[in-house]
Amino acid sequence: MIKQCQNCGAEFEITGDDLNFYAKISVPPPTFCRECRLQRRMAFRNERTLYKRKCNAPGHSEELISVFSPDKKDRVYDHKEWWGDSWDAMSYGRDIDFAKPFMGQVRELWREVPDIAVLNINSVNSDYCSITEGNKNCYLVVGGDFNENVLYSTFIFNSKDSMDTHWVSKSELTYETIDCISCSRLLYSRYCEGCFDSAFLFNCKNCNNCFGCTNLTNKSYYIFNKPYSREEYMQKLKELNLGSYIALQKLKNEFQQKSLQFPRKFARVLRSVNTTGDNLEGVKNCKWSFEVFGGAEDCSYIWLAYSSVKNCLDVDHFGLNSENSYECSTIYPGNKIICSKYIFSSQDVRYSYNCHNSSNLFGCVGLRNKKFCILNRQYSEEEYNKLVPRIVEHMNSNPYIDKKGVPYVYGEFFPAELSPFAYNETIAQEYFPLRKEEVLAWGYAWKDIGKKDYVSTMQADNIPDSIANVTDSIFGEIIACAHANSSCNEQCTTAFKIVPAEFDFYKRMNIPLPHLCPNCRYYARVKQRNPLKLWHRKCECDGVGSKNAAYKNSSTHFHKSGACPNEFETSYTPDCPEIVYCEQCYQAEAA
Repeated sequence: MIKQCQNCGAEFEITGDDLNFYAKISVPPPTFCRECRLQRRMAFRNERTLYKRKCNAPGHSEELISVFSPDKKDRVYDHKEWWGDSWDAMSYGRDIDFAKPFMGQVRELWREVPDIAVLNINSVNSDYCSITEGNKNCYLVVGGDFNENVLYSTFIFNSKDSMDTHWVSKSELTYETIDCISCSRLLYSRYCEGCFDSAFLFNCKNCNNCFGCTNLTNKSYYIFNKPYSREEYMQKLKELNLGSYIALQKLKNEFQQKSLQFPRKFARVLRSVNTTGDNLEGVKNCKWSFEVFGGAEDCSYIWLAYSSVKNCLDVDHFGLNSENSYECSTIYPGNKIICSKYIFSSQDVRYSYNCHNSSNLFGCVGLRNKKFCILNRQYSEEEYNKLVPRIVEHMNSNPYIDKKGVPYVYGEFFPAELSPFAYNETIAQEYFPLRKEEVLAWGYAWKDIGKKDYVSTMQADNIPDSIANVTDSIFGEIIACAHANSSCNEQCTTAFKIVPAEFDFYKRMNIPLPHLCPNCRYYARVKQRNPLKLWHRKCECDGVGSKNAAYKNSSTHFHKSGACPNEFETSYTPDCPEIVYCEQCYQAEAA
């Protein structure tokens, strides 16, 4: 079935398997395309934009770190107070108004029921962290758990003494690393495992004392994929002068160009069968799926899932044996969850938010250990089962209509305009970036950066070239971000300060001070990863080497001479500069 997205106007396919799933959970086929469905859910998730505001709990006036700005009407409690017994979410319960769209009624309830200022569980000296657990001495860590002495990092786990990382685990003393595991003293690298004392590596495994290398395994003392003796390597490394900011920028450009001369596998898919997507592990019978670890089966259009997910479509931030769910986000675990967000250890939940250990909920917010509730009002099982079909019919006959005139019937996730966050506060801006005028044209909210009460005392160009020439007087400087006077669309903070823990790390690792604020550095890391989208392409191996002649094969491939016949779905765009090989051709070169 081919449909036209009622949001962006693009055509999209609904397969027979999709239709069977929709029939199984009794929802109609979607009216938004895959990308728009994901973008819509993303618009409800603020991870990185933090504010200071007052706690709204009775008798409280202390200042909190919160993902909700002070001007938001949502009621916000600190983590301990929210989990305490001093309030009851059921006290906000209300009757269903069949004269008004149901989604609007849920959002009204959502504003009244207290929300958690920021999800930061069991932290020690790590107040400025978001959606995290078990961190110690961490600063501006987002979505990372059980770390120590980590700064400015996202999705980092069980790591320590690291900075500016993205999707890193079980590592230490790493800087500007992306998609790396079990690494130590590794800088400016991506897709590495078990590597140490190295810098500028791409897709390397079990390497040490290597620089500027791509696709190496079990190597030492290599520079730009050429072997050196230990003495030659150490001398060359001194000449490269990694402690100089100017030299570092030249090396970044050189490494990028040299790395493009090597083939890349069409997708990172490990121990998976009958599956399309990228960054997948232990996946079976899944399509258009991304960032899945620890297993998934019979799913489609899922992103960021772990620990076994089954029979789910259009879900993200999902895991711990969840199944039979649709159009929802942040479920750990859940069964039969539909069009909901932040649902934990629950089942049979629809159009609800931030509910825990509950079942049979429809349009509920902030409930714990409840069942058979609608809009936070208790019903008997018989009453509940009679009301639910009536609500579904009401949502179809009297749908919520957004500012653009788009109707949202039962089975559609909440409209982005009902999000408690402005579009540019959420991860939607990271993966589907829009300018302010575009955001407003789509009917979404935009939040302008408020006027800062500081004045920059140092321009980025005036930062000493080498960290060796920087003293602790830098703590008193307010450094203007190098993007401050440009048309940056990356939530630039315009200026930043160097904190003591950060300075100590730079000194220890001989890293020159950055010229960009933490937000701009973060966006630069995100841009290095492929989009959450697939294109049908052919292998670029022509038998002798790559079709663009940049790479010469080191072995004879299964197809011998001539173009490889293999085709695949890949997240590398058709016009990308990377050389993209199929699994067989890539393995022939990586062996």
